Amino acid sequence: MNVFERLESNVRAYCRAYPAVFDKALNARQWDENGVEFIDFFAGAGVLNYGHNNERQRQAIIDYMLADGVTHSLDLHTTAKRTFIERFEDIILKPRKLEYKLQFTGPTGTNVVEAALKLARKVTGRSTVAAFTNGFHGMTLGALAVTGNAHYRNVSGVALNDVLRLPFEGYAGTGVDSLDMIRQTLADSSSGVEAPAAFLVETVQAEGGVNVAGKEWLQALQALAKEYGALFIIDDIQLGNGRTGHFFSWEEMGLDPDLVCLAKGIGGFGTPMGLLLIRPELDQWSPGDHTGTFRGQNLSFVAGSEALAYYENDDFLKSVQEKGRYMEERLNNIVANHKKLNFEVRGRGMMQGLDTHSPAIAKKIMAAAAKQRVIVGACGTDGRVIKACPPLTIEQETLERGLDLLEAAVNEGVTQ
Repeated sequence: MNVFERLESNVRAYCRAYPAVFDKALNARQWDENGVEFIDFFAGAGVLNYGHNNERQRQAIIDYMLADGVTHSLDLHTTAKRTFIERFEDIILKPRKLEYKLQFTGPTGTNVVEAALKLARKVTGRSTVAAFTNGFHGMTLGALAVTGNAHYRNVSGVALNDVLRLPFEGYAGTGVDSLDMIRQTLADSSSGVEAPAAFLVETVQAEGGVNVAGKEWLQALQALAKEYGALFIIDDIQLGNGRTGHFFSWEEMGLDPDLVCLAKGIGGFGTPMGLLLIRPELDQWSPGDHTGTFRGQNLSFVAGSEALAYYENDDFLKSVQEKGRYMEERLNNIVANHKKLNFEVRGRGMMQGLDTHSPAIAKKIMAAAAKQRVIVGACGTDGRVIKACPPLTIEQETLERGLDLLEAAVNEGVTQ
C-alpha cells in the first residue's frame, strides 16, 4: 500500500481516475514520476487557464519573491494588490464600460459564493435565494445549499434551507418556458413562493454537465430579477477568465449582473484567489462583515496581474475562439461516428462536453482516457458527461493530439 492509500483521507477523488504520481508539468502537458507524458484536458477544473508553469507568470513570482515582496497581508494594502486592481480596472473593466467594486474573499470559489449570498441577503432583507437544477457553486454550507448535486448535498449532515430551486433552461425539455412558469409563480400571491433575495446562475453549468444557457433566456432571467427587486448574480468561477473566448462568459449577451463571482483562473498561475465584483451601490458591507485569513494572496496578485496581459489586445481571445470551434468540430465528428449511441456535444469556447447519456459508458471512456494518457473530467448527472477544458494556451499541435487520444478513448470505451 502506498503512502497515499495509507495516510490520505478516503475523500480523495480525481486521483482514483488517474492513479499516476505526477512530477512535472508545462502548459498542457504533465509527466509522472516515471517520465510518462499526459495531455491535460482538465486544467485543474479551470484553474490553469494559462497552463502549467506559465513562463511569464512564473518569472513575475520569482522576481517578486527575490525582492522580498509581501506574501501574506490579510486585507492590508500592498503594492502587489494595487497593481492588480489598477490593471484589472484598465484592462478588463474600463474597455467594457463596467463599474464594479472588488472584494477579495477567502481564496476559493465557494467563499466568493458565500460572500455573494450573504451580501444579497443583507442588501434585500430577504432570505431565500433562487438557484437552478444541476447548478454547482461550492462545498461550504451556503454554497452547497444552492448546489443541485445530491451526492454533495447528502453528506452535509444539516438541512440546506432558504433556496428556491428552479429549472435551468432546457431542463424540462424543449418547448417548455421555464421562466414563464417562474414568473407566474412569483406573480401569484397564493403560490406560497416569495420573491428571492437573488437569482444565482451559471451561463454554462460546467460541473452540472456542460449545460448551456442561451442569451434570450439569460436576458429574461435578468429582467425577472429586476422586476422583483432581486439581485442578479452570475457565477463565472469556471467559465470566466477567457474560457468562452471572452473574459466574462456573459459580456456579449447584453447582461449587467449585480454581482459576479470569480475564482479559479483569476489568480493566473494556479495560486488561489477569490474575487467578488459588486455594483458600487450594492457595496453595503460594514468593515469586517466578511473576512478570511488568506484573502490577501499577494503571489496571486502578482501572477494574476501578469495574466491580464493576455487581454491587452484581441489576439489571445481570438485564438481561444478558434480552438473552441476546433474542439467542437472534432467532438461532433466523434458523435457522427457513433450515431446509434445518440451522444451529444455541448459547450462554449474551450469548455466542451460529450454527453454519453450513460454513466456506464462514460465510466468506460474515463478508464480508457487514463490508458490513453489524456486527462479529462466526468461531470453531469452520475458522471455521464465527459468534460474537456484544456489550458487556453495549449499549442494547436498538442490540442490535436489530445483530441486524437480522446477519440481513441471513446472508441475503446464504447466497444468494451
